[in-house]
Amino acid sequence: MRSLRCSAAPSSWTTWPPNLSPMAPPVPLVPRLVALGVLVVAWVGLTLAVSAGWLATLDHQVLQAMTGAWDESLHPVFQLIAELGGIEVTSILMFGLLVYLWRGGFGADAWAVFAYVVALALETFYKLTLYHPGPPRAIAHRDGPSLTDYLTNPTSLDLNSFPSGHMVRTVVAYGLLAFVIRRLASGRAARALAIPAAIALIVIEAFDRLYLDVHWESDVIGGLLLGAIALLSATVWLDRPRRTDN
Repeated sequence: MRSLRCSAAPSSWTTWPPNLSPMAPPVPLVPRLVALGVLVVAWVGLTLAVSAGWLATLDHQVLQAMTGAWDESLHPVFQLIAELGGIEVTSILMFGLLVYLWRGGFGADAWAVFAYVVALALETFYKLTLYHPGPPRAIAHRDGPSLTDYLTNPTSLDLNSFPSGHMVRTVVAYGLLAFVIRRLASGRAARALAIPAAIALIVIEAFDRLYLDVHWESDVIGGLLLGAIALLSATVWLDRPRRTDN
């Protein structure tokens, strides 16, 4: 079974990846595990702050600023941006990645996509259990169309919004795609642009959530944190220590 970490890289890309042979040192995971622990602590702290209402003032200040900057002519553009983080697009991307890795001989590595499923489950759990209604529907602008509209009541005033599902999905899906492209793409340009492109998409999606007034600033931060936890966990799995045959 092949692995992302040990697959042959182009000879011109001398820094990719650190483990190209059984004799190469393993990828150092301690810094990543420490970062994962920090993210978990930050997530717990943010969840407590949101449940206690400590961020309400800042949430309303950001909402007021975004409402003042609203331009109706840009509404279709931001609805389109919202689709990039929708459950339909990101699920298709993750399914495609799963199939690609599996059929490419990276069977064990394909399990990294499971981080996306876990992240969605946690997002749903917190929205069901943590009382944190989103911005008033009278202020929020129509979001991009989604199948979830048929599963929830979009006019409900008590629809919890923490964390932002769009942000969770955007971070995990595009971050994981960028990680794999960085490891496996044959073109130097694709490898060089994968991570910057993913970061740009995440930033744009975060602004989209605030500009459409469909989420509080705390929801967006929560989505970023939960998505980052899932993404980092997936990369730890991809760079896990491997048994090598003598």
